[in-house]
Amino acid sequence: MSFSGKYQLESQENFESFMKAIGLPDELIQKGKDIKSISEIEEDGDNFKVTVTTGSKVLVNTFKIGEEAELETFTGEKAKAVVQRDGNKLTVSLKGIESVTELVDGNTIVNTMTLGSIVYKRTSKRM
Repeated sequence: MSFSGKYQLESQENFESFMKAIGLPDELIQKGKDIKSISEIEEDGDNFKVTVTTGSKVLVNTFKIGEEAELETFTGEKAKAVVQRDGNKLTVSLKGIESVTELVDGNTIVNTMTLGSIVYKRTSKRM
């Protein structure tokens, strides 16, 4: 299955506690919690471009599976990391956060980010 497509955030769990834990200011957390972000994924072989638009903030990351890439986090920091693929799952460890993005069926993508004991889960549906 291909990850390519546009997905709109449908639900999220533990948004506020996770964003606090990574150091996002309360003002931004309150602004962001009700915004239905749009994720656009372009997949070409092992090359990926992921664009996440949340209100006026646009986050773009490009990477190749298995190769080190510079990725931007929610807080705007950049860090080098290697994205791995295992079937319909993309995994990456970035600044202490374990992220797993899974294509659970042709229309649903679930992104789970773990920082210590906090698990933040986002479910998005294909548009």
